[in-house]
Amino acid sequence: MRKRPLGKTSLEVSELGLGTWGLSGDGYGPVVLPEVDRVLDRAVSSGVNLFDTADVYGRGAMEKKLGARLPKDTTYVVTKIGTDLDASPAQKRFDPSYLRVAFERSRERLDRSPLDVVLLHNPTEHTLTRTETVAFMKELEERGLVRAWGVSAGSVEVGRAAIRAGAKVLELAYNVFVAKDLHALSADVKEHGVGVLARSVLAHGLLTGHWSPEREFYAGDHRVDRWSQKELAKRIQQLDALRPFTKAEDVGTLRSVALRFVLANQLVSSAILGPRSVAQFDQLEREAGEPPYLKDTVMVELAARLKAVGVEV
Repeated sequence: MRKRPLGKTSLEVSELGLGTWGLSGDGYGPVVLPEVDRVLDRAVSSGVNLFDTADVYGRGAMEKKLGARLPKDTTYVVTKIGTDLDASPAQKRFDPSYLRVAFERSRERLDRSPLDVVLLHNPTEHTLTRTETVAFMKELEERGLVRAWGVSAGSVEVGRAAIRAGAKVLELAYNVFVAKDLHALSADVKEHGVGVLARSVLAHGLLTGHWSPEREFYAGDHRVDRWSQKELAKRIQQLDALRPFTKAEDVGTLRSVALRFVLANQLVSSAILGPRSVAQFDQLEREAGEPPYLKDTVMVELAARLKAVGVEV
């Protein structure tokens, strides 16, 4: 498992990271608990040293699982805070009084000192202009309670505000269909040496290429409300832009093209994967391939093909 620097932090992280939203049962429906343990163990044995979670995944159960299951001397955990599930209705909260309580709860569940990386969980651009919020996150780092702080961002504007505020780590959606945010932020990321964690690298399964336009999702699966049938059909048709690249001898699948697209971007410190079984993990690890993941000429041709089918890159 190859490693990359997480920006200007002191951390060297595996190119493939393990995301735990799906393993918590929150993202895609119920999980088989013994298989969750097996996935975590397989990731560790394969050399994955970066695990991405949040305090709301399983209402803290996933943090507790990682705290008990992962070796503390060879792994890093990225967690996210800022969502108050006890409020009615649940709401985002980034005031220091709430963040302090959330941080302490995460630290107790993860049983680590210091915590490795703590991210604000999808704040607004306005939140990052609040000096008290930013000051609290910087205080955690200055006191040695976290190694690095950052932001899980949902837009270019939030990402740019996070970098201006001094975030050392940025988590963004990044895949062949959603690439423009990171591309727009590339100059800022380079200038400030920000570590980038790429999430949604397979677009929640869409980029595997296994779905028909009639694909249905069930209760408990967040994809129920993500696409209309018309939008899903359009996205599936746009996958044709990737198919010519599966003919290369060492690629073979749309999933492999999608993974290599993310890993070919050297701004990405780690691609966060979301397998829910050992079989899925093994498949992803195998199909990620080796450097150079996609040659520059292939990236240029891929961008042109995506643009031709209406994907903004």
